Amino acid sequence: MGTMTTAARRVGGLAIAVILLAACGSNGNGSSTGGSSGTTVSTKQAGSGTVLVDSSGRALYFTDQDTASKIACVGGCAQVWLPLTVSAGTTPTAPAGVTGELGTMARPGGSGMQVTYEGKPLYTFTLDGQPGAVNGNGVTDQFGGTQFTWHAAFTAGGGSNEPTSQMPGY
Repeated sequence: MGTMTTAARRVGGLAIAVILLAACGSNGNGSSTGGSSGTTVSTKQAGSGTVLVDSSGRALYFTDQDTASKIACVGGCAQVWLPLTVSAGTTPTAPAGVTGELGTMARPGGSGMQVTYEGKPLYTFTLDGQPGAVNGNGVTDQFGGTQFTWHAAFTAGGGSNEPTSQMPGY
């Protein structure tokens, strides 16, 4: 049996952690869902701004590679970046003070309706680990040959979208 390099062990360990974390907090299809708090999206102070969060208090993100007409984060990407989804026919809601337009768009393959903010599909990040963490802001990663750049969904006038880290491709 061959030996595994330290770098290979780290990458393998990260991949296992991502898979395990992706299984937590999902609704069985890799998506995070709006909870029972009555609102789909809320806000939380994070560093220099106010970030949108889901009903569990997990930071919400968007990627430059999604557009108002096409969701690019599918497959392995959607196992690390969990789409915020609602049931078909549900209108996403936010408390007073959240400016900007919430909406929905169909996920590819009929896998639900994804919540959007200002036309951008929203996701949580499995490596945030707990509510209140905002570790995915500025992350770049690659899935299926597409490089993604991720931004925390800050409300108007707040936060920085400067890259904070780079993830290996999956």
